[in-house]
Amino acid sequence: IYNPQQTSFEVKKGPVFSSLILADEINRAPAKVQSALLEAMQEKQVTIGDTTFLLPELFLVLATQNPIEQEGTYPLPEAQIDRFMLKVVIDYPTMAQERQILDAQDSTESPIRVMPVAQPEDILKSRQLVHKIYMDDKIKDYIVSLICATRDPKVLNLDVAYIETGASPRATINLKLTAKCLAFLAGRGYVTPDDVKDAALDVLRHRVRVNYEAEAEGVSSEDIIRKILDTIPVP
Repeated sequence: IYNPQQTSFEVKKGPVFSSLILADEINRAPAKVQSALLEAMQEKQVTIGDTTFLLPELFLVLATQNPIEQEGTYPLPEAQIDRFMLKVVIDYPTMAQERQILDAQDSTESPIRVMPVAQPEDILKSRQLVHKIYMDDKIKDYIVSLICATRDPKVLNLDVAYIETGASPRATINLKLTAKCLAFLAGRGYVTPDDVKDAALDVLRHRVRVNYEAEAEGVSSEDIIRKILDTIPVP
């Protein structure tokens, strides 16, 4: 930005220079804004002109998207979609949760103050522990088989149609990491096949693209992933 008082340009760092980025309704941002996140999400750096700035070591992007609203929205580039480790679908609240929401509206008091429960250093240490979680070679082969089945089901003798494009190598890496995270949260030092199966939908649902025939017949990527999970032998 040009500073007329100093007759020079100066860098004004925006919100992307943070540890946690919340991109609310990311599909309402135009393509130029969405593409600006690509370098940050993959390289953990931002280039402005001829200068590159490193982002914090702890850098997370959390995005929300309305699955129904289409007016005034822009499709996310495939390259950006693939950079999201997980796509979690939030369903309607249960009756009990709905009642809690209703009761919460009876008070005009200020919201409860949120207290920090961890420091960035704690999260970085947890990451190191996750990477040390043991994964047997048979489970690694199982992960590779699942991913390859989304690309060419016939190779594994699977009768799965409707796939436009399968999952990328990032899916293989992220499925491994997510399975290790689930094992870590369960207090185990090793990964089980159930960890992989529990992580598969969230890791793959946004990476497996279905063709027009599937859309016409109401077949989603989740249906295909479930069929693959039910077909591939579990070690």
